[in-house]
Amino acid sequence: MSSALFEKIEMPSVKNIIVVASGKGGVGKSTVAANLAVSLTRQGLKTALVDADLYGPSIPMMFGVQNQKLSGIVTDGKEKILPIEKFGVKLLSIGFFMAAGQSLVWRGPMASNGLTRLFSDTEWGEIDYMIVDFPPGTGDIQLTTVQKLNLTGAIIVTTPQEIALSDARKAASMFTKPNINVPILGVVENMSWFTPVSHPDEKYFIFGKGGGEKLAREFNTPLLGQIPLVLEIGDVSDRGTTIYNQPDKEVIKAFDNISNAIYELTEVRL
Repeated sequence: MSSALFEKIEMPSVKNIIVVASGKGGVGKSTVAANLAVSLTRQGLKTALVDADLYGPSIPMMFGVQNQKLSGIVTDGKEKILPIEKFGVKLLSIGFFMAAGQSLVWRGPMASNGLTRLFSDTEWGEIDYMIVDFPPGTGDIQLTTVQKLNLTGAIIVTTPQEIALSDARKAASMFTKPNINVPILGVVENMSWFTPVSHPDEKYFIFGKGGGEKLAREFNTPLLGQIPLVLEIGDVSDRGTTIYNQPDKEVIKAFDNISNAIYELTEVRL
């Protein structure tokens, strides 16, 4: 087996690379990754977001840039991709290379090579935090990323119910394997409760209660935050904007608390 398979991609201008993972789809992982990147940027940090979900890229639409075209630059005789920038976040996704509605039909090795080139063939500039939005599961994309990048750590996203916890537990356990050994920075619990606009003091735990805290205890890692279930979160994603352009202050506070916790956990790397 070629040693190049496990050679790390050198990215000296990127100080921290954090992957956002979950065991299953539908838990709001991409929403967490996108708004975490924006929150870090709003704190004055230089941030990038890489959409590693090659088969279901959603970041271009969530940022309202799905129709933008990538450009390039020649650096040291080599052509590099220039990421698209929105809300101060540098964005890159396989979705920028595909027509709307087009599907990606790649076997594992081709997908791994495509992902590697997203990182290595891009002119990132100085970056404090690169957030990588993983696809669900523990397959080729996840393994390629942990093998090829020097990761600062991983964030696990779950919802409170047991079926989501079961899958999130599998995703988290991948990072603790001896041959991977990536630190789990913490757990984010999404859709923690629902509060009706007309009854702001009430909380309804639609998907159960305490799941994120339970998962965090199992892996001896902090619960970074709980994000309430709010209709506007889906609306702003569909409109290509962020949580900072909607009225629910609790959601904004939740994301800012999460980004503050991430900064405190990793500031030694800055």
